[in-house]
Amino acid sequence: MLAALWQPIVLSAVLVFILSAIIHMVLKYHNSDYHKLPNEDAVRAAIRSGNPAPGQYILPHAVDMKECGTPEMLQKFAEGPVGVLYLKRPGPPTMGPALAQWFLFILWVSLLVAFVAARAISPGTAYLPVFCTVAAVGFLAYAAGVLPASIWMGKPWGVTAKEMFDGLLYALVTAGTFGWLWPR
Repeated sequence: MLAALWQPIVLSAVLVFILSAIIHMVLKYHNSDYHKLPNEDAVRAAIRSGNPAPGQYILPHAVDMKECGTPEMLQKFAEGPVGVLYLKRPGPPTMGPALAQWFLFILWVSLLVAFVAARAISPGTAYLPVFCTVAAVGFLAYAAGVLPASIWMGKPWGVTAKEMFDGLLYALVTAGTFGWLWPR
């Protein structure tokens, strides 16, 4: 059954990729998700002076919950800033590798959605039941994973809401494609 779904897998991935390009390059409602630090140059200089490797950092950093309760650490939390920092390798931004990885991710989601749908829905099922099942699985795949960053890392809830809206749109496009091309 999964082999019979190669068309909706590939087409839904292509359509979601195009939709994400429209969201980010035409609609641009994510542009307001990022803010400039008022002292960006000083922050960049301070980070550069420590020469940290690319990776994920948290500040203030505590090794465990016991250390979080020490007076010194509590003072650091009170003084701030408190946050998570992601650092990439220095150099000009290159979109090619990121876009390729994004497309592979979308293709992978479409494949997993097809895997679930192939086991839950029989060939010949009408459009609407296929659409509803695929939309639910697609929404979980595209949107549920953004919630923990707001819960645990302080990502603004407004940003998460927009990302979940994107996930809903991606899920609906995927569901429409699968419903249309579902084996009859």
